[in-house]
Amino acid sequence: MSKARIELRLGGTGGQGLILSAKMLADALAASGKRVAQSQTYEPTSRGGYCNADLVISEGAVDFPIATALDQLVLLDRLAIKPSWHLLKPGALVIADTRQCPELPVGDYRRYHLPLSRTALELGNERVTNIVALGALLALSDLCDRKRVEQAVRAQTPRGFLDLNMDALAAGCAITTAPVAAEAS
Repeated sequence: MSKARIELRLGGTGGQGLILSAKMLADALAASGKRVAQSQTYEPTSRGGYCNADLVISEGAVDFPIATALDQLVLLDRLAIKPSWHLLKPGALVIADTRQCPELPVGDYRRYHLPLSRTALELGNERVTNIVALGALLALSDLCDRKRVEQAVRAQTPRGFLDLNMDALAAGCAITTAPVAAEAS
């Protein structure tokens, strides 16, 4: 990653663990020497309302901590499409859950429609969709070393969920290489 500013959004609904995933990624990036600003937006409802977690990443100082032009967008629910779409830079990476975001607008972006929530369900708990998405993001971008993210996940996961979260991270990385997993454009 160059000194250029990288802007990333995890978008979906409240209760999907987007803010936790962003914090894990921010901690991993900071541990690898990057400067990171993390912010979030959410509706007053605790579950089901629109939510996003944004990261602004740089090797130098982050001069403005709010995402204004997204290089990468991860969508876990269709509610996040409209408030995020106008911020996409041309050629941006978009990772979307096939179940929750079956249709995406036309545009100049690299699209990966992945079975994020279905993979989490196959692992036994849909609540780890955020961690599956984090693994997919790691595999499709050069944001951060996977070992650093694994360390951040270990540090912020309750002991009873650690194995599940580690499996979810690995599964997210794996679905990006499955022959029918990615629908890239």
